[in-house]
Amino acid sequence: MLEVNNIEVVYNDVILVLKGISLSVPQGGVVALLGGNGAGKTTTLKAISGLLRLQNGEMEGGTISFGDRQIQDDDPDRIVRMGISMVPEGRRIFSDLSVMENLMIGAFIRSDRKAVAQDLEMVMDYFPVLRTRANQRAIYLSGGEQQMVAVGRALMARPRLIMLDEPSLGLAPLVVKNIFQILLRINQEQGTTLLLVEQNANLALNFASYGYIMENGRIVLDGPCDQLRQNEDVQEFYLGVTDQAGRKSYADVKHYKRRKRWLS
Repeated sequence: MLEVNNIEVVYNDVILVLKGISLSVPQGGVVALLGGNGAGKTTTLKAISGLLRLQNGEMEGGTISFGDRQIQDDDPDRIVRMGISMVPEGRRIFSDLSVMENLMIGAFIRSDRKAVAQDLEMVMDYFPVLRTRANQRAIYLSGGEQQMVAVGRALMARPRLIMLDEPSLGLAPLVVKNIFQILLRINQEQGTTLLLVEQNANLALNFASYGYIMENGRIVLDGPCDQLRQNEDVQEFYLGVTDQAGRKSYADVKHYKRRKRWLS
């Protein structure tokens, strides 16, 4: 469904953030993009969604294809209309609007009112708490409820692909478990493809079927998630697993040494 081919992204004409990223997301699949702060994960999502130019970013090379069409030059609204929705980091809901108004903003590109009403019921079924909060201002919701609004808003565009940027950030473990269970239902019941950006590698590798690991603007490792979980470097650097011989923790290993091991 989505093909990102060797893209390079520069901010403010001088800062090279992505250095030849390539990844694929199959239709109906769940793919995870992992990496630490500053690896380039969010920039990758912004490149796909057409938001780079709003933050002085430009693609210097490469292509992004969605279905049979290249979209790297398209505006964000056109990309949404093609079927790509994004749940941004930090939720980014409209705090002064009600829950219902936030959800309906997600359907602004649609004119089929009957189908919109049906999809609104679908969102309420997935997130029953939003039905009871429908007329409440979003600013008064808990963090977990706000994340539900953000996911529901994305669903209201009836997307073929939803990109989620750090959906577990700042949420309690039980809330995260509930939201990810609902995301899995959405994938299985609606056939919606998911591209997940996460720093919680254990969560992401157990949720997705295929994963990519980024460091310093490059993909350094990819494969089926069950294989990545067994990889020695992934266990050490991302899952916090060390052997009894006293291998160093992630924080103690210099970046250049990690890069050497990734590329060996």
